[in-house]
Amino acid sequence: MLKGKFKLPDKARRVFPLGSLIAGLDDKGEDESGGYDLVFQSGEELEFIQPNGAEVAKESDYEFQCEFDDDFGINDKMMDKEDAKAPKRSLKDGPGQVSVMEVIAADEKRSDLEHELSQREINLEKLRRIANTGIPEGGGLRAATWKLLLGYLSPSRDLWEKELTGNRQKYAKLKEELLCSPSEVNRVNDDALNSDELNVEGDVAGPLKRHGVSHEDHPLSVGKSSAWHQYFQHTEIADQIDRDLQRTHPNIKFFSGDSSFSRKKRDAMRNILLLFAKLNPAIRYVQGMNEVLAPIFYVFSTDTDQQNAANAEADSFSCFVRLLSDSVDHFCQQLDNSPVGILSTLSRLMDLLKANDEELWRHLESTTKVKPQFYAFRWITLLLTQEFKFQSILRIWDLLLSNPSGVQDMLLRICCAMLLCVKSRLLSGDFVANLRLLQHYPDINIEHLLQVAQDLSPDTVSCPLSL
Repeated sequence: MLKGKFKLPDKARRVFPLGSLIAGLDDKGEDESGGYDLVFQSGEELEFIQPNGAEVAKESDYEFQCEFDDDFGINDKMMDKEDAKAPKRSLKDGPGQVSVMEVIAADEKRSDLEHELSQREINLEKLRRIANTGIPEGGGLRAATWKLLLGYLSPSRDLWEKELTGNRQKYAKLKEELLCSPSEVNRVNDDALNSDELNVEGDVAGPLKRHGVSHEDHPLSVGKSSAWHQYFQHTEIADQIDRDLQRTHPNIKFFSGDSSFSRKKRDAMRNILLLFAKLNPAIRYVQGMNEVLAPIFYVFSTDTDQQNAANAEADSFSCFVRLLSDSVDHFCQQLDNSPVGILSTLSRLMDLLKANDEELWRHLESTTKVKPQFYAFRWITLLLTQEFKFQSILRIWDLLLSNPSGVQDMLLRICCAMLLCVKSRLLSGDFVANLRLLQHYPDINIEHLLQVAQDLSPDTVSCPLSL
């Protein structure tokens, strides 16, 4: 059995106290009052926010358009009428016109990255420096780079084929053991047994042999050790995953729709999330994990290497586990007050803000009393996947994954930069205005935001978690 191969560390295998990461997705309907619940307790869910602050009930306030090229690339535009007076930007939040110098710089970056990835021994430090500035689209560059930065591939290219083959075979074995119904498993075992017997005895006609079914193997068995009992236990989880996947980036055809292509992608993501839940029974599945998986699965599925794209499910599973293992402690109530708990992380965010802008820190903490639990919990746990457009999320993750101090260190810097970039609006707002602003973060130039994050003074109490 391979059940232990992809489990999270023992310290992380605890029950999540906060339930869903995204409120409003528990099929209970919205709060009729439409107001804010200002008390956040264990087990409560956070309000569901569309990317870039688009509220579901105000679709008319936005214009959203998606276009797909042959490689399933995404070009998306969302314009908030509230910010209509702001200068128009390109689809990637940059200036409206791309200069010749920017084109030349992008070509040089692509050339540098292609050269580095072609080396027999890849220099991870150099790879991080290139990825830090943004990975060019196309050519499978982002897929290969992310796998290296997450440690899924070793720096030695000579080992790649062996590593990929081994990990993909392990994943296939895990699916066979944990995702198939007991009847399917028994049928496969019986076929193998019958085949062995024929090889030994020869192809001799005779009566078919009937195999007995023990009480523990019966579908109606209620025994805890019954394979059927364990199989049915995960039906509810599987149903929740299916509902969440239907809501994953509904405006992007790669994830949504009734086409066979979209259904195939959702089935693969379902397998990954359900297998993770079965391998980690203390953690299982939490709403919002689908949002964290989406960027990884999209990048690997759109790899121009057909073999890699065909194995995106297996590769995504391993990288999803690696990425999630660094932040899973944020959901363990027993660790809330520990150095790796969510309260400690939120406190570090406020310390970072205080070190860089004490005026804004005092306004949020003392004047308006907008606590980070009200907005930053979702920012941190979902790795900002609910705050920005999808293409911007990929750019942000280039920086997160390439940070030598770890994902969490850079994540806190970006969260702090998000506060600084709307400082004037926060200082002029009261509790309600500021809470609404931070829960519906406005459109912003991503490159400017990331530069602000990298220019911040270091957080003296930071305790980064490395990949």
